[in-house]
Amino acid sequence: MEMLRSSTFQTKAKGNLLSFIEFDASVNNINGSVPEALVRLTNLNFLGLGENKLVGNIPSSIFNLSSITTFDISINQVQGRLPLDLGISFPTLQWFSIEINLFTGSIPISISNATNLHHLDLGRNKFIGRVPPLRMMHNLGRLNFQQNHLRTGEAGDLNFLSSLPNATNLNFSRMGSDNFGGVFPESIGNLSTNLGILFLDNNKIGGSIPTEMANLVNLRALDMSDNHFIGNILADIGKLQKLLILDLSDNKFYGKTPLSLKNLTSQEYLYLGVNNLHGNIPPSLGKCPLVDLALGGNNLSGTIPKQVQTLSSLLNLYLHDNHLVWSIQLEIGNLINHEQLDVSRNMLSGKIPSTLGSCVKLRFLYIQSNNFWGTLPSSLSYLRGIEDLDLSHNNFSGKILNYSEGFVFLQKLDLSFNDFEDAVPEIGIFKNATAISIRGNNKLCGGKPKIHLHSCNTKGFKRKIFTLILKIIIPTLFGLLGLVIVLCLLYLCCFRKTTKVPSLRFLWKSYVKLSYQSLLKATDGFSPANMIGMGSFGSVYKGILDHGEKIVAVKVLNLQFRGAFKSFVAECEALRRIRHRNLVKVFTACSSVDYNGNDFKALVYEFMVNGSPDNWLHANENEDEVHVESRNLNLLQRLNIAVDVASTLDYPSQPHLIIKHNYKFKRLKE
Repeated sequence: MEMLRSSTFQTKAKGNLLSFIEFDASVNNINGSVPEALVRLTNLNFLGLGENKLVGNIPSSIFNLSSITTFDISINQVQGRLPLDLGISFPTLQWFSIEINLFTGSIPISISNATNLHHLDLGRNKFIGRVPPLRMMHNLGRLNFQQNHLRTGEAGDLNFLSSLPNATNLNFSRMGSDNFGGVFPESIGNLSTNLGILFLDNNKIGGSIPTEMANLVNLRALDMSDNHFIGNILADIGKLQKLLILDLSDNKFYGKTPLSLKNLTSQEYLYLGVNNLHGNIPPSLGKCPLVDLALGGNNLSGTIPKQVQTLSSLLNLYLHDNHLVWSIQLEIGNLINHEQLDVSRNMLSGKIPSTLGSCVKLRFLYIQSNNFWGTLPSSLSYLRGIEDLDLSHNNFSGKILNYSEGFVFLQKLDLSFNDFEDAVPEIGIFKNATAISIRGNNKLCGGKPKIHLHSCNTKGFKRKIFTLILKIIIPTLFGLLGLVIVLCLLYLCCFRKTTKVPSLRFLWKSYVKLSYQSLLKATDGFSPANMIGMGSFGSVYKGILDHGEKIVAVKVLNLQFRGAFKSFVAECEALRRIRHRNLVKVFTACSSVDYNGNDFKALVYEFMVNGSPDNWLHANENEDEVHVESRNLNLLQRLNIAVDVASTLDYPSQPHLIIKHNYKFKRLKE
């Protein structure tokens, strides 16, 4: 259909066209400008020109059609300004939509005079200035200002909301990407309880969420993401029980995730990412029929609740960039409909469970920058729909799974900075060197030439190893030897009169050397199930060394606590000096770095199966009566313990070290 030319329209207007009531040319391919000849349709009450290719300005005479009730020129390229008397020129206006055009200037104050207006859509234009009061628009049901430039640079950009309490039919309000600033007004709670959709995303609104927000009990979608909100998330958010979508991401909220979220039993989309939330992930979220759960980019700690890992409705789970610990549980296999799992950049450890292969609809899997170890389960071959897989910056070992032609959708594979070994496959995605990353795996060989790995041929491999030794290792050893000689000379010249010996050297010289990796495996990734105690500066775990032949107690210091490092040095010094039959025997100490490059300090003691005297002398209220009864001590036994304590305290030259560091007693007197 072509737009009627002005001359043609004038000729036909002499006939029955003058009696036109509706003119609807929407959703066509009409170009050109809006013809001024439309003003001859004096009885016109419906003008629909939306979704075309119209350009230019609207003729001012069009606004003299006082009988207009519906005016729709949305989704065109019309420009210009709205007349200042718009609400007066169209006194019976009910529907006004000019969304997605190029209008400029301010919103006319007279728009409030259109008391019959129930649909006002000015979104995605270039309007500027303050939104005028809308207090006379009692019939307003839809309000759309999104993607304009309505910020004034002053406080009170949202004051117009205070003029809408009488708009009892308002059920849709979209004001995102308008650059609104200032504090969120408490008058938001006075809006119609029929309000179902409220979008205020991508603005500069600050302050906290007013408690009055809980009055909007019929909200189904609330989006206030990408603003400057601070404080705790509204504790009464659970009163909005009809919410399907809640997006508070990209703000500055802090505190814990509200427990009242469990009351949102209809909620399907929850986005709280990129804030400053801390604490644990509430297990009660497993009661919501969530499809998307985004908590990434916070300071959350603890474990991933099983209630979340068994939520079969989940399609997308984003927990990246937090401080989550422990491992991925076997229950992850219950997420059979899952499409995206992102737990990257946390402190997770352990092996990847084989049940992950049950998530056959998984398209994106990101577990990079954690402490995972071991070989990859063969069940990952069932993830035939995977498109992006990132396992980098962990401690995986063994051979690379043969991601063959069966993985037809795989576009990106990152295995870098692990401990993989043996030959790199040459089929499937491994044919494309730009789609894979295997850096930092020094035991890999072969693959396509573009990957630039050495050949898996034994002779060639040995030749390169020998070359590496000649060029790097041997000069390095000689350099270290020279450094040791210099240090020894300095010691003889400057410190030979010093009687004290550095405390840490004793442990490293005389005791068994254990690495961070060996302690990690011995305690099953420092699993909470192996935790046997907690002190001021760290936690104690039960560990098994030498293939199950030796059981030890591993005290891991939390170096984030002030004084933890000094405590470690002091304990090493005390253990170097003190020997007593009533003190727990120390096997060794470990001073290293973990897989994230953080300092790691630990002491390894003899494991005491009977626990500490404290548990024998003072019964724990949480223990059952059977255990309490079995630990009753008679007077003679308690006296023997007191004598042993006294003899221990009297033994060392520096007894305060024992008291300060609270050493465990080796055994109980019979």
